[in-house]
Amino acid sequence: MIKEAMLYEKLAEGQTRCNLCAHKCLIKPGKRGVCGVRENKEGVLYSLVYGTLIAENIDPIEKKPLFHVYPASKSYSIATVGCNFSCDFCQNHDISQMPRVTRMITGEDFLPAEIVARAKQSGARTIAYTYTEPTIYFELAYDTAEIAAENGLTNVFVTNGFMTVETIETIAPYLAAANVDLKSFRDEFYRKHCGARLNPILESLRKMKEKGIWVEITTLLIPTLNDSDDELRDIARFIAGLGTETPWHISRFHPQYKMLNLPITPLASLHRAARIGKEAGLKYVYSGNVPGDEGENTHCFHCGNLLIERYGFRIVNNNLKINKCPQCGTELEGVF
Repeated sequence: MIKEAMLYEKLAEGQTRCNLCAHKCLIKPGKRGVCGVRENKEGVLYSLVYGTLIAENIDPIEKKPLFHVYPASKSYSIATVGCNFSCDFCQNHDISQMPRVTRMITGEDFLPAEIVARAKQSGARTIAYTYTEPTIYFELAYDTAEIAAENGLTNVFVTNGFMTVETIETIAPYLAAANVDLKSFRDEFYRKHCGARLNPILESLRKMKEKGIWVEITTLLIPTLNDSDDELRDIARFIAGLGTETPWHISRFHPQYKMLNLPITPLASLHRAARIGKEAGLKYVYSGNVPGDEGENTHCFHCGNLLIERYGFRIVNNNLKINKCPQCGTELEGVF
């Protein structure tokens, strides 16, 4: 399905300016933006993926990963094709890059009200806009999120964070939480490996925190590219500046897509990054893609008591009392 886009400008000679993401594409009639799913048709910008789902799954919320949002709950997870990034290491490149590579738009059509009804029927606590980049199917995400909130469901984004302040302010009333990829703290990395820039993501993170959206941050640790002590300290200090309660998920890299020449991240590197995060004052630092690692667990930052024990995306033990440590009564920050 198609729908006229939100947050765009009509310009001279039939051109349009998309203001959803930080690319702010200038799109001529008959052309598409960087994401491949927003097209200028005779001076009007349209979303080509409104309601056209390429993915629909019921996931544990821990898979997002969101460790401080309704632990052990289900998340009804959806996506369309397309992305505003072109990451060399994308694990979902078959759907994220499809419109850019083939110009194809494919999937099964659902109206927002149908998506919400299916989410409620599934027993999910949240709707996650995930797998690709929710910014590029913003019209669908916004309309669905509004109806979901009216029906008692919580909305979460899993995003690269490359969106405008206007986009965040528009979705903020309906968005409770977001996991944001902070892939590097070097602009050169973003330009070379993602086709993007660093600063807009940092601004998005600041704006989300300002708007009261619960934020968790994920960094995929790629050997030799973003795993130096200096860069990890820069990331950790930035996160601490947002708020030491902000969870940092440090995820293990596996060779994929165009990045097949690098090894799997050594466990020692994950543990070193976690130490750096804790030295920066972060309360919650997690290891990702390593089932059984102690770094998956949540401990009370005050007394050290084990609050949540995980194995992969599964919770083995949940010792929380609502959202408090049963031993010292310290509150665990998040969405509960």
